Amino acid sequence: MRGMTVDFPDPRTAGTVMVGLSGGVDSAVAALLLRDKGYRVQGFFMSNWDDEDAYCTAAEDFQDARRVCETLGIPLHRVNFAAEYRARVFSDFLREYAAGRTPNPDVLCNREIKFGACLPYLRRLGADWVATGHYARLRHDHGRVRLLKAADAGKDQSYFLHAVPAEALARTLFPLGELVKTEVRRRARDAGLRVHDKPDSTGICFIGERPFGEFLSQHLVTEPGPIETPDGRLLGEHRGLALYTLGQRSGLGLGGKAGAAAAPWYVAAKDVARRALIVVQDPDHPLLLTSAFEVEAACFIGATPASGTRCAVKTRYRQADLACELAHLGGDRWQVRLERPARAVTPGQYAVFYRDDECLGGGVISRPLDASAATPGSPAAAGRATSAAAV
Repeated sequence: MRGMTVDFPDPRTAGTVMVGLSGGVDSAVAALLLRDKGYRVQGFFMSNWDDEDAYCTAAEDFQDARRVCETLGIPLHRVNFAAEYRARVFSDFLREYAAGRTPNPDVLCNREIKFGACLPYLRRLGADWVATGHYARLRHDHGRVRLLKAADAGKDQSYFLHAVPAEALARTLFPLGELVKTEVRRRARDAGLRVHDKPDSTGICFIGERPFGEFLSQHLVTEPGPIETPDGRLLGEHRGLALYTLGQRSGLGLGGKAGAAAAPWYVAAKDVARRALIVVQDPDHPLLLTSAFEVEAACFIGATPASGTRCAVKTRYRQADLACELAHLGGDRWQVRLERPARAVTPGQYAVFYRDDECLGGGVISRPLDASAATPGSPAAAGRATSAAAV
């Protein structure tokens, strides 16, 4: 495994490594690789959701994790953080959707649960290190840890790890960082792990494969409102702003209204005050393009960058890196000015910053700015942002 001798501790002196097992192939191979390198490995399975329904696969996933441990000859612990998950992750998820924003609970789950509440518990069980099946890499450089993109660009998960504190990353191992997914599945098959061909999980863990609107409607009061064009023409009625996200083109129920049967409609904005959903038919409409935006609750793995720093940003997972410049607005608020406009920059999602392969940190996108007004470091520009009522 390339990089093992540089970034991984000596197996003879490392102590116990606790590997988070999800029941999938990635975490199984993480445990396999560490065991084969001579580490003293134990597994743990986290239960973070307590609603056992037709869409919940936790029981099946636990049995897969148990069989992995039997095959590898390592012990398995089962831990439950459902109460902490509801308080620290799910409650934020509901608040953000109620406010008309689109959150990403996976980032909070990593920071608050997997690398938060869980770590003290694992230390009490005797863990010296924690390992997961995330596709990411770590480098230790003169006493500080650096989070890097994975070798498999298509599977890189550094985006979801950007808010994990450096002190937690410093005692973490990512054995899959140098591998591509096809190699991971091959190693699982060769080792006789039954999960070698198990499909990857998709979507938000507590929703599963159920329709998103169905789940959200069970937990939020979703009030209908008008669907309008930017000039105020009424096209129809939506089911609740929380059920739509910027850039969305399916599920609007507009068909060929307004005399343009062949052109799809796209969600361009939400007017929360009027409960209005604003839609356009041009995928490159100015309302869908953003040259600058603000982030809040920003955190950085290493030193806080200087105002004026040029780097790259992703405003959603799997997005190509976008060249940008950062300006500090005070506290944990930053302005991000893009070199080229980006499409559907969505409040509630995370903006994650990179310098080459290194993940610097990130923050929650709070609002797009008027591209003509936004200037890094300019308080006046921040004041001329688009109305907070429209997100």
